[in-house]
This record gives sequence, C-alpha cells and structure tokens, in this order.
Amino acid sequence: MNIELLCIGKDNADAFEEALGQYIKKIKLYNNFELVVIPYLKNTKSMSFEEQKRKEGELLLKKIAPSDCVVLLDERGKEMTSVGFSEFLQQRMNSGVKKLVFVIGGAYGFSEAVYQRQNAKISFSKLTFPHLMIRLIFAEQLYRAFTILHHEPYHHD
Repeated sequence: MNIELLCIGKDNADAFEEALGQYIKKIKLYNNFELVVIPYLKNTKSMSFEEQKRKEGELLLKKIAPSDCVVLLDERGKEMTSVGFSEFLQQRMNSGVKKLVFVIGGAYGFSEAVYQRQNAKISFSKLTFPHLMIRLIFAEQLYRAFTILHHEPYHHD
C-alpha cells in the first residue's frame, strides 16, 4: 500500500522541515510514503472563504484517483489513540487498499466536494494547529503507528 499526505501550503516547512524530513525517512523504512504539497492559491483577498475552499478542493481532487482511499484530517473527525490509529492503518492495509491518501485542507477547511469524496475523517485533536505543525504531528503519528504494528519499543502505553 502506498501512503500519501496531500496538503495545501508551502513546499518547505521552515522550522519543521528538518524534523519532518527525519520522520519521512523513518516512515519509508516501513512503507512507501510521499508528501504532496499544493501551493497556496494566489490573489485570495478578492475571494470569499467559500470560493477559496472550492478552488482548493478542485486542486486536491485532481490529485486523488477514483480508487484511492481518502482520509481527511479534520477537527470534526474521529479522535483515536496512537494504538487506535495504528489499528486504523492496519485495517486499511488488510482491506487491500492500494493507495491511502491523508489530506490536510486549507485555512478554511474542505469544500463540500472534498467532504463527499472522503472515505473517513480523523482528528488528531480538538485544538487547531498551524498546517505546517500538523504535517509534523501526522508524520510522527504515522511513524509511531508503524512501530506499534511492528512491536518495536518506540511507543509506551
């Protein structure tokens, strides 16, 4: 199974870039993984929030194949523990999914079209985080999930 993190934002994560790169290297020891960043829209001052979400949604959906399993990282998604997330990941791997795409939306969330395309929604917290930070949190949790699935000593209950 291939795993992808698809997000709207900057290509480089500035202060988070080095740490994110380290987790991506660790994840790739277990599984194929790719970070795909769609640049922020230009000239958004003249757009409504809904128009911005719609245009970002169109860009996101162009990167998603019909056969992909799409998981939105959304504050209204299902919260789970790290072990629960590893079980979620294992279930997707066991189901024969070829590509699992986790998606981080823009500043105003997802368009209705993206919500309609999703297969699942998960939340890492009820708190709001900067998008660059959630990339790092996601990468760490994905790495943690693989160590849990491989019974390695990284995670402690």
